[in-house]
Amino acid sequence: MNTKLKNILIAGGTGLIGKRLSLYLESKNYNVCHLSRKKGKPGKTFLWDPEKGQIDKEAITNADIIINLAGAGIAEKRWTKDRKKLIINSRISSTNLLYESLATLPNKVQLFINASAIGFYGDAGDKIVNETSPASNDFLGKTCKQWEEAALQVKKLNIRTVVFRFGLVLATEGGILQEMMKPLKFGIAPVFGDGSFYQSWIHIDDLVKMMEKAIEDENISGIYNAVAPLPVTNKQFMMQLGKAMNKKFLPIKIPGGLMKLALGEMAEIVITGSNVSPGKIMSTGFNFTYSRVEDAFRDLVR
Repeated sequence: MNTKLKNILIAGGTGLIGKRLSLYLESKNYNVCHLSRKKGKPGKTFLWDPEKGQIDKEAITNADIIINLAGAGIAEKRWTKDRKKLIINSRISSTNLLYESLATLPNKVQLFINASAIGFYGDAGDKIVNETSPASNDFLGKTCKQWEEAALQVKKLNIRTVVFRFGLVLATEGGILQEMMKPLKFGIAPVFGDGSFYQSWIHIDDLVKMMEKAIEDENISGIYNAVAPLPVTNKQFMMQLGKAMNKKFLPIKIPGGLMKLALGEMAEIVITGSNVSPGKIMSTGFNFTYSRVEDAFRDLVR
């Protein structure tokens, strides 16, 4: 543990990643607090409302580290015009409020970690992409780019700033893994399109340990892909998941056009992907516990 950085403030701490991260950091004897719209335990929960520009000043003045995971769910609802606006604004407004608070309030914050996503790259086909690759021109690419630009403002305050582009986060408590397991329970393995697009994933335990690495290693700064080193195609993902569940299953191809008809523009998150390299974070000495998706499934699938 870095004894200089003890107090961690998490925005979005009640989500899938935030809950696991909070428990993990507390097990390492960090003092973890949350920003929330609802009242919670005194001294552990601080109120904020990013849309209204409101935040409890004490949250900022007490923190040594701020981790921002806040943002409306990408896949929860169809992407109407209003929903897309909410997805963008919930990320930009929260990040801007944290930056403005750090710029104007007395504080001792030494590290700011912000989430982003590999949706930044869009549909890159077979091409291996890294942190220097350009943003896609689609909705997710533009959203991630704006989100990162908001986060990187914090660098101007001489605060070490790290942005992680999350891959598909695999966890038992929810998220994409639970959704993909549902049809397999009935013996169906849906393969989207021709199933050849890449799915760059990460076990949630590796993700939280990666954020711990950023806390501990003061040389880590800038943008990093948070993905395992061995991405798989959509078809490989479903086949390995079916095996881990010990289920007999029938692969069924679901045409991309049908998904677009059913989900609209949101279909891009299930019928496209990218082959994302984690080489930059690995060069810092970070070691993955789960490099192969079959190992991740063996741990997570019960």
